Amino acid sequence: MLSSEENMSVAPIIRTLSQLLLASLLSLPSLPALAQQTAPAIPSTGFPGLDQYRASRVAIYTDDFGQLARYREANAALAPPTPSENRIVFLGDSITDYWKLPDYFPGKPYINRGVDGQTTPEMLVRFRQDVIDLHPKVVVMLAGTNDIAGVTGRTSNEDIEANYASMAELARAHHIGVVFASVLPVHNYTHDAEESFALRPSDRILALNKWLKDYCAKNGFVYLDYFSSLVDERGMLKRDLADDGLHPTDAGYKIMASLAEKAIQKALAENRTR
Repeated sequence: MLSSEENMSVAPIIRTLSQLLLASLLSLPSLPALAQQTAPAIPSTGFPGLDQYRASRVAIYTDDFGQLARYREANAALAPPTPSENRIVFLGDSITDYWKLPDYFPGKPYINRGVDGQTTPEMLVRFRQDVIDLHPKVVVMLAGTNDIAGVTGRTSNEDIEANYASMAELARAHHIGVVFASVLPVHNYTHDAEESFALRPSDRILALNKWLKDYCAKNGFVYLDYFSSLVDERGMLKRDLADDGLHPTDAGYKIMASLAEKAIQKALAENRTR
């Protein structure tokens, strides 16, 4: 225990240290300012449109990467399928998201679970919630174009293929038939289409489609070849089937609907024989 004289000699030192510590704390920036100073900038891709789009989605990428919130309430409100119901889930990105399925498949129990801008890792995150838990007989997957474009970062074809395979294996484990749709061609016939076209090299699209076709053949899944029916003589998406070079017009969706229905019926028939 310190004597009264020792306490008196130590007190000024403690006061000085306290004052220095307080001054140091007051000189620190506020937490929001500190976060702003230390937050790394989003790397530029060299494509202004893509850079702007990625910046607009930072909150999604950090708070709800798979966007599970998008369909959570709709899934909860969905009744279980009846024993005779051929429920089909369409899983995909904006091409699926913008597809008004009731207009093209009237009266069919087909459920749209597309999300604008998504890549295969995001779809894999929500595969259980938006596919498995809905108990469909078949899932139709259209994905990969945004991976090629680097929407959630640079991705190799091998990484995309691994995500395809993971989703297919999950579906098979839950006795869900699998239809893999080819990646669609793109075009640059309009000014609005130029960046989307540049971000999606045709050689990567062709390579992914070849892998998908081979993978389906080896594993007993159905390959849905949209590409061959939508491509023109220059190897691009037919001009009248997409205004922006990427998303189908009504005419494009009509072609896709006919092909999808045939693939779904094939998958249903194959599932019944297993």
